[in-house]
Parts: sequence; C-alpha cells; structure tokens
Amino acid sequence: MADAAGRQGGFGAWLLDPKRRGALLVTPAITILFVMNIFPLLWSFGLSFFNYRANRLNVPSFRGLSNYERVLTDDKVWERFQTTAIIVGSSVLLQLIIGFLLALLFAKEFPLRRIVLMLVLTPMMLSFVSVGVFFKLFYEPTFGIVSYVMNMFTDDAFVTLATPAGAIAGIVIADAWMWSPFVMLLVLAGLVSVPKYLYEAAEIDRASAWRRFWTITFPYIKSLLLLAILFRTIETFKLFDIVYIITEGGPGSSTETIAVFLYRNAFQFFKTSQSSALAYIVLFIVIVLTNLYLYAVNRRAQETG
Repeated sequence: MADAAGRQGGFGAWLLDPKRRGALLVTPAITILFVMNIFPLLWSFGLSFFNYRANRLNVPSFRGLSNYERVLTDDKVWERFQTTAIIVGSSVLLQLIIGFLLALLFAKEFPLRRIVLMLVLTPMMLSFVSVGVFFKLFYEPTFGIVSYVMNMFTDDAFVTLATPAGAIAGIVIADAWMWSPFVMLLVLAGLVSVPKYLYEAAEIDRASAWRRFWTITFPYIKSLLLLAILFRTIETFKLFDIVYIITEGGPGSSTETIAVFLYRNAFQFFKTSQSSALAYIVLFIVIVLTNLYLYAVNRRAQETG
C-alpha cells in the first residue's frame, strides 16, 4: 500500500512538474496534427513512387520517379495548368482592382459606413458551395438574372457558360466577388495607417493627387498588396469548389483547373499514384510562390533598411 501510494505520489509530482506541463498540454494537439495531417502527407508522398490504384487490391509495386515523369510529360496536365494560370491571373487582378477601389471608398467617413462595410464583407463569410450555387443560378439560361438582363439587348437566348470565354469569365467573376473584400481589408489597413501630416505637408507643397499616392500612400500599402497577391494567388491556384459547381470543368474541358483534374484522376479514375505525384507538384509550385514572395519582401526590407 505504501509503495503504491508512493508511486502515485511520484507520478502526480511528475505530472505537476512545470517543465513537463507545457509538453503534456500540447501533446493532444500534436497527436491530432500528426494523425490528420502529417501522416496522410507522408503516406501520399510514399504512394507517388509506387504503382497503386485505390479501387484495386493489387500489391503496390515500386516505380520510382515514373509517375512524376508521366505527369510532367502529359499534355493534358499542361493544358490544365494553362487554364489555371488564366483563371488565377484574371481573378487576382480583378480582386486587386475592386479591393483597392473599395478600400479607397471606406478609408473615408460617410453615413452608414459600418453597415455598408458589413454588407461588403458578407461574400467573404460565405462557403464556396454557397457562392458556387448562387452564381450557377445567376448564370442559368432559363431563369438566371444574367441571361434575363442580356436577353433584353439580344434576340437570341444568352447562355453565359456556353463558350469557354464565357465560362472562364463566370468563374472569375464569382471568385472575385467572394474575395475582393479580403483584398480590401488588407489595403484598408495600410491606408488608415498613413500619417495625416504627410498629406497635409503634400498639400502645402501643392503635390498632385498622383504624386501624393505614389510617394505617400503606395509605400504604406505595397507590402500589404504583395501579401494579398500571395494569399489570393495560392488560394485561386487551388480553386476547386466554385469551378466544379458552376461548370464542372466545361464546356468540354475549357475550365477544368488543375484541382478539378486532380480530383477526377484521384476519385473518378482512381489513378491514385499519379494523382499523388501531381498533388506534390502542385505543392512544390505553391512553395515556390511563397518563397518568391518572401524574397521580394526581404529585398524590399534591405532596400529600405
């Protein structure tokens, strides 16, 4: 009895040791992180070097880098990358323009500013599925509001998603509508941080509006714009939900982004190993984009320092 009580007391003292308390508190979170994130990453990375299909019971056979070679030499993959690049470039540019204009608007005080700001931020709070369904209904050729308005000016029925250009434009508009408020928040944070005395000094010097923007405003929002470009480029590069709901990659495969292509190969055609290889190529591209941003930020810091 005494030995058992002594062991319990020793274990309790070990638990209450301040040096071990922090490790014990984070252990559950680390365990969940490993099970839900790290282990699947390592498992899928290992599968990318084998010949394996999830719908078959065959034992995986080692193939080395052949899956990566097949992915990188597949013309369809590069076509999907080109489609993704078009959507990313168009959507991010539109988000920057709209977000910047909205930030300029909300940087000034006006009646009902807070209420209007809440309404503008609403799209960012919605789920991708909700936005996709909304815009799919908007583009509906029979009762959609877009077709209804356009039919007032044309004799033929207007179908927004009938052509590749129209389908890409529809996806870009939906994504920009959802995430322009995010860019606005970042730019607005930079605009409100500009000291007012700088503008007052510029007015005394009779500087033009363009010169005030380029020499005073832009330096304060430049880093935030770069951050917005990074975040939105990475997220739009992985765009799946909106594309799949609105067009399902059509017409044909004209709007099939790399994320939709990856999904179909993995869960419809069960090309598990090739899909894993493609997923890690996408991950590598995201890492490269992130490092390019960090390089630009560090270089700017060195120049200003």
